[in-house]
Amino acid sequence: MLTPPCSLTRRTHILRHAAELIYVNGVHATNNELLRSAAGISGSQLTHYFPNKESLVLAVIEWQADSVLGFHRSERFAGFDSVDAFQDWADFYILSGRPFEDGCSLGALASEIVKTDLDIHDQLARAFEQWRDIFREGLERMKRLGRIDASADPVRLAHMFVAAYQGGMLLAQIARDITPLRDSLYAAVDHLRTFALAPDGASDS
Repeated sequence: MLTPPCSLTRRTHILRHAAELIYVNGVHATNNELLRSAAGISGSQLTHYFPNKESLVLAVIEWQADSVLGFHRSERFAGFDSVDAFQDWADFYILSGRPFEDGCSLGALASEIVKTDLDIHDQLARAFEQWRDIFREGLERMKRLGRIDASADPVRLAHMFVAAYQGGMLLAQIARDITPLRDSLYAAVDHLRTFALAPDGASDS
């Protein structure tokens, strides 16, 4: 395999293979030999970018988190400041085919890391907090715009959406059936609707 010419590309190349190996084999079973073989790199190249396993796993967390957070921050969901935006988010996963087959890359990584003694739990927690805060910030805007009732708790609702996705995705993977994910996401959106004060798209004045 040809080594990527650019240092940034090479680092990303290693991370991509590391993330795949960790997903398939777990953190403990993913060693330098496997990664060197999969990525087609030398030991010196690997240690240049990642001198130890902790640095590698930290980088994989960041890489996976950037992908998840970037998707949720895209214009597709308009800042999650309407019920329709949350409905579109749920519909994306339910109507886009069989998204449960590979599961959630960040969730799968989390399930592996919590079993290890690597000192990286705080970084993983921050990644999920950032994901939660995307929802929380949108829900807070909905309150300021008068789209949901003042009694709505943005933090609790944001936790609900992350948990509905993670739990529904895991159950869908186990069942090889989209139904648990569909039910959990749509139930979360339906709960949000109980706080709605005006139809989405109404004037903000």
